[in-house]
Amino acid sequence: QLQSKILILTICAAGIGGTFQYGYNISIINAPTSYIQTFMNKTWLERTGVPLESNTILLLWSFTVSAYPLGGLAGAVVAGPMAIMLGRKISLLLNNLFVIIAAALSGFSRMAKSFEMIMLSRFFTGVNAGVSMNIQPMYLAESAPKKLRGAVALTSASFTALGLVLGQVVGLRELLGGEESWPFLLASNVVPALIQLTALPWFPESPRYLLIDRGDKESCISALRRLRGNSDLSAELEEMLAEQAALKGQRAKNPWELFQNPALRWQLMSIVVLSSAMQLCGNDSMYFYAAYVFQEAGIPQDKIPYVVIGTGSCELITSVTCNMIIDYAGRRPLLLGGYIFMAGWAIVFMVALSQQTQISWMPYLSMACIFAYILSFGIGPAGVTGVLPTEVFDQMSRPAAYMICGSLLWFNLFLVGTAFPFIVKSLAHFCYVPFLVVCICTALYVGFFLPETKGKSFLEISEEFKKRNFKAQTHVVSYRGPEEIKCTML
Repeated sequence: QLQSKILILTICAAGIGGTFQYGYNISIINAPTSYIQTFMNKTWLERTGVPLESNTILLLWSFTVSAYPLGGLAGAVVAGPMAIMLGRKISLLLNNLFVIIAAALSGFSRMAKSFEMIMLSRFFTGVNAGVSMNIQPMYLAESAPKKLRGAVALTSASFTALGLVLGQVVGLRELLGGEESWPFLLASNVVPALIQLTALPWFPESPRYLLIDRGDKESCISALRRLRGNSDLSAELEEMLAEQAALKGQRAKNPWELFQNPALRWQLMSIVVLSSAMQLCGNDSMYFYAAYVFQEAGIPQDKIPYVVIGTGSCELITSVTCNMIIDYAGRRPLLLGGYIFMAGWAIVFMVALSQQTQISWMPYLSMACIFAYILSFGIGPAGVTGVLPTEVFDQMSRPAAYMICGSLLWFNLFLVGTAFPFIVKSLAHFCYVPFLVVCICTALYVGFFLPETKGKSFLEISEEFKKRNFKAQTHVVSYRGPEEIKCTML
């Protein structure tokens, strides 16, 4: 079937230069850490004749690392206006410009004897990831048929995990992780960007954007025909026209307008809770612990990078599995199950860490916990969180919702990255207590307040949230007359 081929190729073209870059750029910076720190010291010595103190090197390194989430935050903020003014596809294409600049800066940094170029490069890489994390799920969910919407939008998480694993593989000493080749490793993110620039122009723009934002029915039908082939488009087109009619006369909203609108109260609360929880649940911190736990388990130092690849592969396997089952299992069970399991594994992990030196087999239990925690994260929270803003907001609120979502995601990534070493220092073996609390609270929120969106049209989901948002007022109204009149009173 040609139409499903076009949809699959659109997913691949959007993903390779999109969320793939987020995962890839998070993991490629780990391998050359010591080489870049040596380069910083050497450069400073050549400039001033005085070597850097170890604390100063650490400070410069933390600036380099935190430039990435700060860039991501900037990218998340510009993603909304880009998606509205330029469209989803053009935004993804233009976004590659940031990576090309970043690759040039890091690739020539050693030649130019400037570690500041690496910091700037990480900032631009972050901007690219911030834009793609917001626009790619939006573009794919708007292009997908209703029954496959969850699975298609969830491919964003699979591409992130794929980027993470490939970054770990390319960062091995045998490939580009050696002392001589680290500038090439940091510049290698230009390859996915060039692939996307070559491939994506051949595929259609989001049909929903063309019809509802641009009012271009002809282009919308043509894009739908390319994505769906000869299948009957009347029902899908009718649903889009109904959404267009419901939004007639409205313009794209700004983020602060979402906070002021009582009709979006529960949708906003849901994405704020879930986007924050995604970074505050401690999954990224598991990678921080991985090398230490594997060392304690008796794995030789030079073999640890290969075992760490296994942790990334876990996330990849579960996100692909989640892709296959999301439209059968639904969103709520995957989120609920993911957070409940993570809470359970966090308790076991803390117990295992506290007994690490007393009981000989405890390091192996810690090791199992790391894999289990990452698997639990991958099966639900990793992917479903990115799909929800597309489903629970209408076309005019969606870009602003993704801006809020993305800003929270990057801010919390920065927060956890900065605070985690201090949490470890003060809480030692019980450093996962804050993450445990986040997992339990999020599971309770999902269990009690989040409605299921599986297999529903965007309008049906809006109606369901409307009932929740105005439930309080409906109980106050004593008049029990016709539905239409009751609605006008609200």
